[in-house]
Amino acid sequence: MLSVVTTLVQILAISLISLVAGSTFGVWQGYNPHGFSPATFVEVHQGAVRGLNVLLPGIAMAGLVLTVVLAFMSRERPVALSLYVIAIVGFIAGGVITRFANQPINAQVMTWTTDALPPDWTAIRDTWWHWHVVRMVVSVLTEVALIAAVFSQRSA
Repeated sequence: MLSVVTTLVQILAISLISLVAGSTFGVWQGYNPHGFSPATFVEVHQGAVRGLNVLLPGIAMAGLVLTVVLAFMSRERPVALSLYVIAIVGFIAGGVITRFANQPINAQVMTWTTDALPPDWTAIRDTWWHWHVVRMVVSVLTEVALIAAVFSQRSA
């Protein structure tokens, strides 16, 4: 039987990765920049960066910490532990993609104005989009691994 603390940590960890995965999915589904005019792209991207650039990595970091705690708590259950480790790797991979692929481009776009975009702005936009899609897939797979780990731990 799982303790109340374990259950609360599981709920919070799943909630946090769900916020991250849902946010990346929402951006993927609703904000594909390929249909935006240059001015709209700059305004939407800059608004998203201002709103999410600190928030989502912070949420993901909290989810990672809780997942590490859950992995430690399930060290006697090999299947659950393995699934938690997969989720941990997913959290880290998403963070690496964000930090080293998306955020440097975010910093560039934050310096742009709607009147003066660099000549290669569509290539920069497309690179950001590519890494966003990769990050979204990683986030969703991380969520699946975490949920599977929780079910595995609860059924043991």
